[in-house]
Amino acid sequence: MLGRSSSSRKPRQHSNLEEAFEAPAKALEESVVLARRAERALVSKKPFKYAEEYWQTLGPGLTTGAADDDPSGIATYSQAGARYGFGLIWLAPATFPLMATVQEMCARIGLVSGEGLAANIRRRYPVGALYTVAGLLFAANVFNIAADLSAMAAATRLIFPTVGALALVAAFALVSLLLQIFTTYARYARYLKYLTLALLSYVVVAFSVHLDWGDVLYHTIVPTLPPLSESIVIICAILGTTISPYLFFWQTSQEVEEAVLRGEGSVAKRKHDANPSAIRRMRFDVWSGMFFSNLVMFFIFAACAGTLYNSGIITLTTADQAAAALAPFGSLASLFFALGIVGTGLLAVPVLAGSSAYAFAEAVRWRSGLYRKLNRAYAFYGVIIIAMMLGIGANVIGVDPIQGLIWAAVANGLVAPIVLYFVVRLADDKRLMGAYANGPLASSIGWLTTLVMALAGLAVIASFL
Repeated sequence: MLGRSSSSRKPRQHSNLEEAFEAPAKALEESVVLARRAERALVSKKPFKYAEEYWQTLGPGLTTGAADDDPSGIATYSQAGARYGFGLIWLAPATFPLMATVQEMCARIGLVSGEGLAANIRRRYPVGALYTVAGLLFAANVFNIAADLSAMAAATRLIFPTVGALALVAAFALVSLLLQIFTTYARYARYLKYLTLALLSYVVVAFSVHLDWGDVLYHTIVPTLPPLSESIVIICAILGTTISPYLFFWQTSQEVEEAVLRGEGSVAKRKHDANPSAIRRMRFDVWSGMFFSNLVMFFIFAACAGTLYNSGIITLTTADQAAAALAPFGSLASLFFALGIVGTGLLAVPVLAGSSAYAFAEAVRWRSGLYRKLNRAYAFYGVIIIAMMLGIGANVIGVDPIQGLIWAAVANGLVAPIVLYFVVRLADDKRLMGAYANGPLASSIGWLTTLVMALAGLAVIASFL
């Protein structure tokens, strides 16, 4: 009995011993599995974390770059791609260092001086020169606002054909005004930042149609130039809509607005807080924004050149025709092209009106800034309202959408070299900029850009004589 009892207990003891060893082994195995899961989760989150941190560092440079691809720019790039195929697509990478250098100068002027571009011109040059610049800027911007509103309305009617064009023009103008006048600057800047995502629609368009990417790459690297007698207007339009005067004023003033948002209320405080770290952050923001702008320009060129040009659709006469012409290549392409026009218009129209307001307010020393409430800056907001009303009025008279957009781009091309002269001179001025004045390379690129824009504008004028 005792033997059986003793022998019967042995298996139970052995079983307990196995459990004693198995428990930590299982715990170790489970911890390894959990560690691997945590590692995979950490690795998967890193790209999102980096993307979030990158997004947070972007500000005025991103919104300014995105506003550059307004409906005027979209129409100009579409017309160039449809008419000349990939022949002018090399202008996308070629203009990138020019526009990025100029916009970086504008942002640097705002950071170091603590004031907008017009205020700096007023302090150092005859007031008549500033009034001339502000007047030319206002005229070009009103023309651009009118054409952008028309293009947005026409694009919307592709999706909602029963809505009247003028009603849409008025609605878009009203939305833009309400956002500028009745929202805080912090919230308004956030809206503008998210509207930049509308430009991604053109990346979707380019990849939703079948393109010969080898051919695209070849023409991007190897420049070709159509006969100037027939292409100079579209080349000037491309330069004018890419390196646009309204962006110079907007970029400078937005750096000031951002400083005010950080609590740097006085000009003296803003000047004092300019430092190498702030300059580095600004450069990262500006160059990222301009790269994004020209990347979108590239994809618009590619999509229209690879589809419309190859199909013999070389002339666009209405704003919705560019989107509608893409329908045979996929309804998705047509839809996203139209949505992009609306999204970028909502971003660009306030920038156009706002840049005019900054220029006039600083020229005559009015209170200015989107951070101010309406009752603290009546004249500043009055310029915005007048510019928008004139844009609506031009549509009542009648504006040809695509031709209006292209000629708005040409107008910018004619005004740009005049404003660029002041931008480069100010950024070169060591008395104003101190240690942050232009270096030899930046100054050379600035004057080269001014020369190129001036020659393109003069060539267009000569072509009509």
